Amino acid sequence: MFYSLNGKLIYADVNTAVVECGGVGFKCSVTLSTRASLPEVGKNVTLFTHLAVREDAMELYGFYTQEELDCFRLLISVSGIGPKAGLAILSELSPSKLKLCIASGDAKSITRAQGIGNKTAQRVVLELKDKIGTISGGDISNADMQAVGVVSASGNAADAVSALVSLGYPQSEASLVVGRLDSTLSTEELIKQALAKFMR
Repeated sequence: MFYSLNGKLIYADVNTAVVECGGVGFKCSVTLSTRASLPEVGKNVTLFTHLAVREDAMELYGFYTQEELDCFRLLISVSGIGPKAGLAILSELSPSKLKLCIASGDAKSITRAQGIGNKTAQRVVLELKDKIGTISGGDISNADMQAVGVVSASGNAADAVSALVSLGYPQSEASLVVGRLDSTLSTEELIKQALAKFMR
């Protein structure tokens, strides 16, 4: 119903933005990253929106980028993920990082979002693994996403990722770094080169 709002930002707090359009103030729930991107109160802003309709309420959710809105819509398509949980996940992880977590099977990073347990995070990874590539934009290329998928499968690269995770690196980041290396290298060499990249 509402694709976007363009107007004057008349109020903002940690998780809310109110945009005045044609004399009407539209209250939007926002992620922390959208909140950080908002201009000062009194200036113009455009938010991409999603209207959630329930029996007892209609709520508007606003996002600074189309990519964030697309990720939100994918998240709420997962059984057990409502709009509040979707906002919590996108407040913790940027769309690019979320895509990387899903591609690499890194449910643990998703559990850092408030109110998201391990089972829910695993459901997000499982249900969105084949859909996350439909979201364009961000700072992670399709080639990187494919490399992460290959790394997650098996072989020396998967062993190297497991070793890096045991050293405390997030699985999604370890998969991305190892995925950019030559997969024909030995596990030890992959670990060595990945550690050198992490140290930079």
